[in-house]
This record gives sequence, C-alpha cells and structure tokens, in this order.
Amino acid sequence: MNTVLVTGGSRGIGKAISIEFAKKGYNVAINYVSDDMAADTLKSFIVENYDVDVMLCKCDVSNEEDVKIMVKDVANHFGNIDVLVNNAGIAIDTTFEDKTVENFKKTLDVNLIGPFVLSREVGKYMIKQKKGSIINITSTNGLETYYEYSLDYDASKAALISLTHNLSEYFSPYIRVNAVAPGWVNTEMNKELDDDYVAEECEKIYLKRFAEPEEIAKAVYFLASDDASYINNEILRVDGGCNHQ
Repeated sequence: MNTVLVTGGSRGIGKAISIEFAKKGYNVAINYVSDDMAADTLKSFIVENYDVDVMLCKCDVSNEEDVKIMVKDVANHFGNIDVLVNNAGIAIDTTFEDKTVENFKKTLDVNLIGPFVLSREVGKYMIKQKKGSIINITSTNGLETYYEYSLDYDASKAALISLTHNLSEYFSPYIRVNAVAPGWVNTEMNKELDDDYVAEECEKIYLKRFAEPEEIAKAVYFLASDDASYINNEILRVDGGCNHQ
C-alpha cells in the first residue's frame, strides 16, 4: 500500500489533503506542530471511514533534527514513503515597519527550509525505491499576487517555487517534483477577513468565489497520481482564474 506524508496535515488544506489520499487508499502520515485535538480527531475520522493506516507525527518542520527523526519513524512504520506533500506554512502579517528579522526568519524556516530538509530526507528513501512524488504547496503570492503585509510570506513562497524547479532536476528521473499554487481558499484563517475585502477579492476571481480546501486537495492528489505520470517541474495554479491587476 502506498504512503503519503503530509506536513501541516491536521487542519485546513492539509486536512483536506490527508482525507483525499485516504479516500484513494493511501496510508497517511499526518504531521502537525501543536493541536493534538485536531490531529486526534482527524485520525479517528480517517480510521473510521477508510481502510488505511494513520500515523500522527508531532514535529516542527523548521527543526532539522526532529524532521530527520520523523521521516525515519514514518519510513520504519510503513516501510515506504511514496508521496511527500510539503504543506506546512505560516504567515505573520504586519506592516512593513513592524516586520522583524526574527519573524522573517521564522517564516523562511517553516515555509522554505522545512520543505528543503523534508525533501532531502524523504528523497533518500524515494531514490532507493526509484519512485516517488513530491508536491510543494506554494501560493499565487509567490508568483504575482503580492501583498505588502505578507512580503516575508510572499518571498518564502517564491523561493519554494525556485526550490521546486531545482529539486525536479536533481531528483530526476525517478522522483517527480511539482507544486500547487492556490489563490484564496476558505480556511479558518481567512474566515477572519472583512466581508467587504472578501467581496472585493472575489470580484478579481473569474469564478467569483474562494476555493474550498477539498478543491486544492484534488489537484494535489492528481499530481501525485499515475494520471500525472509525465508531469514534472510544474507549478499548477488553482486560483479560479484571476485578474491580478
């Protein structure tokens, strides 16, 4: 049975990704950093509804040594890691004047260094088995939907796109490396947005709405599946079509 490791996999987009892969018969290793209740609830839901094995992995992806231990534990438990989804991410939105070096570094550590270390460590197993798929969750903020309050987040996501391109070449021909770049998504974080701002942003989107997490998850699963067997080094936008002017 195939195994997927999803970072930031207990809530939001990560939760939807974990469920989507479970639906498709994957064993799921769900990484999370702090919310034990959310992780336990998701594990129970998947075990009750799908005939797969679920492993919870509490680990800060910005901690290199902890990541090494986590990846080894997942590989030992399941015997293989076929898909890695680098989904864990943070955004610390402040005015430019209030940005601190500490917060900027933390954003890069989670959003960029984490995926680098995870790809390096999981890649060792994938190379041995001569197959695998890595999918990085970046953002349209890493392309051209810049937002001054999250310039550190935007920079990290642009760098993650660059990392995707480099890894796709390095890991060839056995491991495919792609990225999904969502636009606005209906997650808990975005439910706090002002209604007028949401309406204004929806007007820029051709489909006139935010995505649901499940719609992002389906795109991620597609890139990992055999249906995408000749798709590599690709950044797949999932933004509903958007006028970025």
